[in-house]
Amino acid sequence: MRLSAMGDVAMTVPVLRAFVKQYPEVKITVISRPFFKPFFDEIPNLDFFAFDEKERHKGFSGLLRLFRDVKKLKIDAFADLHNVLRSKIVSLLFALSGKKRATVDKGREGKKELTRSENKIFKQLPTMFERHAKVFQELGFYLDLSNSDFPEKATLSSEILEIIGSQNQKLIGIAPFAQYNSKVYPQDLMQEVITKLAENKSYKILLFGGGKKEIEILDSLSQPFENVINMAGKIKFQQELQLISNLDVMLSMDSGNAHIAAMLGVKVVTLWGATHPYAGFLPFNQTMENALTSERNQYPQLPTSVYGNKIIEGYEDAMRSISPEKVVFSIQSQL
Repeated sequence: MRLSAMGDVAMTVPVLRAFVKQYPEVKITVISRPFFKPFFDEIPNLDFFAFDEKERHKGFSGLLRLFRDVKKLKIDAFADLHNVLRSKIVSLLFALSGKKRATVDKGREGKKELTRSENKIFKQLPTMFERHAKVFQELGFYLDLSNSDFPEKATLSSEILEIIGSQNQKLIGIAPFAQYNSKVYPQDLMQEVITKLAENKSYKILLFGGGKKEIEILDSLSQPFENVINMAGKIKFQQELQLISNLDVMLSMDSGNAHIAAMLGVKVVTLWGATHPYAGFLPFNQTMENALTSERNQYPQLPTSVYGNKIIEGYEDAMRSISPEKVVFSIQSQL
């Protein structure tokens, strides 16, 4: 299996957990970037193969090398859960060598109908989890995703506990960033959400992000409050996963953090701007009630994009139609 962006990779985890539970006699090897290995560490009967995109597996000759490297593992079937040029080439090489293969259908036509401005077809599309399960079905493995297992909460290291202090408060995670601005809740409204939550001293609010600019913003959001802590840049990625697994609820944009929290069995409240959960990216095992979307009566062309990379004039403030009060209520109703 070949996977890419953080959210994409995180969305495969619940499906793979279901697979190893329902087919304990089958061994899985996941091919992905080394950075994502911690996602799969606790899954039994699963090996991780590190894809070296910078050297060994770079370019077309690198993909041939990747094919030969993976072929040595005596695999019987290849599941392409990514459906991009690189994964298609490797998948084709396995097909030519006589192996079964199946590729995820990303439903591009349906997504086009959902996001176009005219003759929009506004309906729920299959989720990415259903699409991934279908890939395995094509290979002969029917998956039931309705009764899923999640890992136990991780034991927090002394390093983390030193930063967050005692654990007798409800832990609320907030990940206020996303790849595109059209998916980011305005900073002044996010400050209102944090201020309101911080009034309750039985809550501890942990802020997640990365990169210099994000750290500065998170510092300014957390500054006035004792029970709000900026975690960005303070712990390693693997420790971040351990901490997220201990949250009582995560507030996230339509972004990778939402899928990471969901794969760990955490309740997630998501905020949607230019995008919409109908495109199939509602985090795993979460309800539509916890997906707060921008007001379509006010902004009828929503969703304008699947990934948030398309800007439509006049839609810059769409997320302001989600009130901070509504966000706070949704978070508190999960506690």
